[in-house]
Amino acid sequence: MTWHVAEDDLRAYARGDLAAPLLWSADTHLAACAECRGLLADVSDPVALDAGWERLDAELDAPRPGWFEALLTRAGIPDHTARLLAATPVLRRSWLAAVVFLLLATVGAVRTTESPTLFLALAPLLPLAGVALSYGPALDPTYEMTVVAPTHGFRLLMIRTLAVLVAGLGLNGLATLALPGYGLRALAWLLPALALTATGLALTPRLGSVRAPSLVGGAWITVLLVAQAAQQAQTVVLAPFTAAGQGVAGAVAVLGAALLFLVRDRFDLFDGSAG
Repeated sequence: MTWHVAEDDLRAYARGDLAAPLLWSADTHLAACAECRGLLADVSDPVALDAGWERLDAELDAPRPGWFEALLTRAGIPDHTARLLAATPVLRRSWLAAVVFLLLATVGAVRTTESPTLFLALAPLLPLAGVALSYGPALDPTYEMTVVAPTHGFRLLMIRTLAVLVAGLGLNGLATLALPGYGLRALAWLLPALALTATGLALTPRLGSVRAPSLVGGAWITVLLVAQAAQQAQTVVLAPFTAAGQGVAGAVAVLGAALLFLVRDRFDLFDGSAG
């Protein structure tokens, strides 16, 4: 090799000031010349070199976003919000697969019994359970990350709730399509689902992330059992799924949403415990 990069050019190369086409020649030469690489190391700023290695290590060690997180960021959602959403437990394949299996089994049972009551009773509980799993230290494995995230606690709750509702209500809606013979009656789960979810969220700062949805779900089951015991014939529609029952569910949903708005600031101090 009869040509080497001049020392002054190597200093400019290390500073990033070397201009083309000499820059291209230096790049090609340094790849094959150990002597010039050694001289380049001698004339380079060790502090800047260490900083460059640290940046490279950080980039190589940074976790690669999954397809869902990448899709959210491409849609304009901030990186930290997309990561928190992607880490939501109920948006994982295992949870969604379990919900799909449960809905399929329920739809199969409805076709056997020729009554949609079982489906209408179960469907409102799925969004409530999904939201309960999405927020709070008791059930959310990423809760510590949500605490330090630069996001208002109530805003994060609403973001995750919206994501869970889209997934849960969407699956419930697809299951409803498998019951075309019941018409609009097959949609009688929607208002109770919104009522249970809103009420459970509103009670969470006071009762905790486990007790609140548990009590709300228990109250729903109790209402159904009372309605079942009070009906006069097996063919009569249960009270919660009548027009009057739907009106009550809608009113409870509005009341729960209003109460949730009033207690929104408590989610910044929420630690998952009751009281």
